[in-house]
Amino acid sequence: MGRRRHSQLEESPPSSDGGVRLEKRISLFNGCTIIVGVIVGSGIFVSPKGVLVYAGSPGLSLLVWLLSGVFSLIGALCYAELGTTIPKSGGDYVYIYEAFGPLISFLFLWMALMIINPTSNAIIALTFANYTLKPFFPSCEVPQLAARLLAAACIAILTFFNCYSVGFSTKTNDFFSISKVIALCTIICAGIYNLILGNTEHLEQPELMDGTNWGASSISLAFYSGVFSFSGWSYLNFVTEELKDPFRNLPRAIYISLPIVTLIYFFVNVAYFSVLSADEMLDSSAVAVTFANRIMGPFAFIMPIFVAMSCIGGLNGILFTASRMFFSGAREGQLPELLSMISILYLTPMPSLIWLGFSAICMLFFSDVHILINYLSFAESLVVALSVAGLIKMRFTRPELERPIKLPLFVPLLFLLCCLYLLIFPFFSQPGELIVGVLLILSGVPIYILFVSTTRKPDFLYNPWVKITHSIQRFLYCTPESD
Repeated sequence: MGRRRHSQLEESPPSSDGGVRLEKRISLFNGCTIIVGVIVGSGIFVSPKGVLVYAGSPGLSLLVWLLSGVFSLIGALCYAELGTTIPKSGGDYVYIYEAFGPLISFLFLWMALMIINPTSNAIIALTFANYTLKPFFPSCEVPQLAARLLAAACIAILTFFNCYSVGFSTKTNDFFSISKVIALCTIICAGIYNLILGNTEHLEQPELMDGTNWGASSISLAFYSGVFSFSGWSYLNFVTEELKDPFRNLPRAIYISLPIVTLIYFFVNVAYFSVLSADEMLDSSAVAVTFANRIMGPFAFIMPIFVAMSCIGGLNGILFTASRMFFSGAREGQLPELLSMISILYLTPMPSLIWLGFSAICMLFFSDVHILINYLSFAESLVVALSVAGLIKMRFTRPELERPIKLPLFVPLLFLLCCLYLLIFPFFSQPGELIVGVLLILSGVPIYILFVSTTRKPDFLYNPWVKITHSIQRFLYCTPESD
């Protein structure tokens, strides 16, 4: 699976400049749109009630949204230090590998490769398909087969674009990220207009704090939902090697993007509450659409279009960034070397992109993908906690590393304590789902023992795999990275 028998794989001719490698084509603006595009998926449009249902009141839910953004910004600052200390593509995988070694990093890679990324992409693509097809089925549910076929086509097209051109992918991401911000600003402006008209009853006492849940477990679950809505702020770290001047642009992109997203999320929720009561939000399966139908009149039809566009942008951003994580894992010898190869013609990690797209399409046809997301949503918080714990560990075990950004130690410590709070308290109210999530992660241990840590693979398994790799390598015209 790794590089131990690298010499048996075919080498393709190098490019004209003497090497085949991923090029630095991502600007500061592209970096900002990657972060915004991945964070702002369909959730803030479709169902922000995850925070409200545990917070119990509009007032506490607004506070949770604001603090979730602050929490994510602190985490992103920690990742700015990690990304400039270890300037490699791969994000969390690379940081966990450097700090805790191959087994722990492989378990993260296993979880992301087989479940988290494919299922997340499938969910986003299905949301896009349902909103796109709904106008054709106004009085009934969208047929599942039609939705899945359209979702599969969307994934396939975006995968092709990402394989074909990094520039085209980043421009696509720029366009859809700007579209999302425009859509959310439209909601905010409509909400402000409604407040100016005097419709403030849902944001007044006692309505604002009525029903607040002050229990530690409930508050942790509310934060859990809020923080999960900000997930994606670390994805720019997956493409550090392709970022122009990463030592300056990585932290700059974080400093710019996270405050913007935090303020937008906060004021979008204020806008929702300016029109809808807490009960109406909880009853709605698509809050932005309900909001638009209530206040935007004949222009309400644009909101489902914005939701669909938001899904496309989020899906494109995840395909672009997550493929680099698998590329990095294969380069370190923990995944098949085929996934570490680069297209000679387009200089993109084509095999990793194709695997990510293919696995997402396969997940479309499993009926329980939503359950898998619930099982493993806490695992993403675990990954972030491990990465920041690695930052703290390397401060003491590897003090010789050059650190262009070095935060006061209390900052990563505070963030790690908050992560532990979010990981521990949900066990008291949802132990079943979280235990299943842990078991799914641990299922990667036998895979690691059999196919990664073992120095000698059985020839009857390895030799056919080498032949398959040679064939795919010729077909895709790709080669391992070279200088």
